[in-house]
Amino acid sequence: MGKVMSKADDAKSNVIRQGLDIRLEAQNDVREMRQTLKMLDQDSIDLILTKARSHYTWKDIPVTDAQIARLYDIVKIGSTSMNGSPGRFVFVRSREAKERIAKSLKPANVPKVMGAPLTVIVAYDLDFWKELTRLFPHEDRRYLYDGNEEYTLDTAYRNSTLQGGYMMIAGRAIGLDVGAMSGFSNKIIDDEFFAGTTLRSNFLINIGVADEAALFQRLPRLTFEEACSFA
Repeated sequence: MGKVMSKADDAKSNVIRQGLDIRLEAQNDVREMRQTLKMLDQDSIDLILTKARSHYTWKDIPVTDAQIARLYDIVKIGSTSMNGSPGRFVFVRSREAKERIAKSLKPANVPKVMGAPLTVIVAYDLDFWKELTRLFPHEDRRYLYDGNEEYTLDTAYRNSTLQGGYMMIAGRAIGLDVGAMSGFSNKIIDDEFFAGTTLRSNFLINIGVADEAALFQRLPRLTFEEACSFA
């Protein structure tokens, strides 16, 4: 006679079947998407990168709560190491909060922030790894970070930078303009916004509808031969 399955064995089998079903669903989602969308057209690529510009002056048009929510809904799907998602984002619209940012800025950057409808502080959480059992449930990888400050900082900083890049592209994709900024004191931002927390600032992004009248010609870029190689 065959062995009678215990309730525990039956439950384990159900979990395995559910896991396989979820994987198959995810694989089919990608296959279906590739059937309908092979690649972006050139106009779309122009919008997010090749004809997009960094902006520093802005029209008096607010960025709405719905646009901010949509930005994050796009950004959160972007890939990060082990899905750790260390990026944290402070959306700054009030003049009072902008003045707190202004304390950290180089003088030339003050009007760029004060005139922007929205300034995003792209930050990272040094305790991001504590959420890995939820965000990366396949295996408990928290041991890689627990007590390993250098590795934790490196991972958090690198991946929050990546997430900030996703936010810049997402902003352009939904019809907004962006201008990233690093000319500020991270220490002052951290003291103003993150004192007593495990969050640290990375860089700033101004977002809104730009005033194109302030643009100058596009600056040169390195050629493929200068920047790239094969191995």
